[in-house]
Amino acid sequence: MREAIFHDEASETIRGFPKAARAELGWLIDRLQAGDTLVEPMAKPMNTGEAGCYELRYKDETGVYRAFYYLKHERGVLIFHAFKKKTQKTPKKELETGRKRLKSLLEEIENESR
Repeated sequence: MREAIFHDEASETIRGFPKAARAELGWLIDRLQAGDTLVEPMAKPMNTGEAGCYELRYKDETGVYRAFYYLKHERGVLIFHAFKKKTQKTPKKELETGRKRLKSLLEEIENESR
């Protein structure tokens, strides 16, 4: 079982999601930790310029929820950004926030290893 490593703000955002969204995203993260490969509609590769980045996808009557994750780290599954989606296309602001948080989380993990 791989470790799930959360960016602090991603973790806080997910805790604020409705119970059903938290439960579904938690279940999907458990599957990733177990080594399962997720496909649409549960997950989708992201065009971030960084191979190994994907988005978890959940939708219900309360809204559309996303969590970005990275699979190519030896320590585990990195969950680096989460948000409630309000438009059809993922806003550039969310993609940019995700890029910054992934970079920050990777640096944090690297510094812990020293």
